[in-house]
Amino acid sequence: MMEFRQLGRSGLRVSVLAMGTMTFGGSDVFGNVGDTDAAGARRQIDMCLDAGVNLVDTANMYSAGAAEDILGQAIAGRRDRVLLSSKVRLPMGEGPNDEGLSRYHILEQIEGTLRRLRTDHVDIYHVHQWDGLTPLEETLETLDSLVRSGKVRYLGVSNYSGWQLMKALCVADTHGCQRFVSNQIYYSLESRDAEYELVPLSLDQGLGIMVWSPLAGGLLSGKYRRGQDATDGRHLTEWSEPPVRNEDKLYDTIETVVGIASAHDASPAQVSLAYLLAKPGVTCVVVGARKDEQLADNLGAVHVQLTEEDVDRLDKVSAPDLIYPHWHQADLVAGRFSEADLALHRPAR
Repeated sequence: MMEFRQLGRSGLRVSVLAMGTMTFGGSDVFGNVGDTDAAGARRQIDMCLDAGVNLVDTANMYSAGAAEDILGQAIAGRRDRVLLSSKVRLPMGEGPNDEGLSRYHILEQIEGTLRRLRTDHVDIYHVHQWDGLTPLEETLETLDSLVRSGKVRYLGVSNYSGWQLMKALCVADTHGCQRFVSNQIYYSLESRDAEYELVPLSLDQGLGIMVWSPLAGGLLSGKYRRGQDATDGRHLTEWSEPPVRNEDKLYDTIETVVGIASAHDASPAQVSLAYLLAKPGVTCVVVGARKDEQLADNLGAVHVQLTEEDVDRLDKVSAPDLIYPHWHQADLVAGRFSEADLALHRPAR
């Protein structure tokens, strides 16, 4: 029952649900989201493989490398059954060169990632954040060399703004370097900010969108309701990613999600995930869970088929405000919008 989609303009096909591993390890601040050990990780990998998931996403800085190490143990003997995505950029130490996208840091970190994952290559290597101090030519030529060496198969980007991403693509094209094929972004019914620039840009430039935190850190799971206190979850921790800027709008959205879920005999989390999979440009959503039952529920999202009316209701209740220049364009030039433009300016039906 698992669906597979092409990742951007690459030839790689990935499952619409990918497994996230931020919950692996539980060191430092990451203990707020989970502390899955090697046995638990192996069990969750089994669940995902049985469901048809073929992509697992991690990062070098999750629990200071422990998440990659646990993942490497969990996939031992079956590396050929999974595509691995990891990341580089954020701090891995306290030294002046222990973060960033310099040639030094990237080459050092890819070796650590491969060692912890117990593999000779990663399938998708994402730059995890922008580095405004390192020249893009240095970053992109280094990443290009990793693809040519076989240590990396495809390149991805994460958490760039629109102008940063477009500049990076232009530099890659100018110098004949490998382009990003994946754009991993925060995108959910809690906040659709990505529709201002990142979703249209990805559609226009042929990047497949991978969504992180599609349930807004659990806020869209259904356990958070207006006037009710949940017994567990992120509100009991110091974890504040993503931030909530409009609680009333969030609770209105949750009530709509809960109503649609009831009509489909589905969970609110499944509806929230299915909504994203119906959005333009989205290739896959990354799901992670501290408990096996949460993961099992998320995996069931592939069985939920929302109607156009369902999507319209969710679009309206969670619609982002049109900031400039989008309101000006909507007023004056909507008649010549492209498919990329319509990712934000979706006409009401």
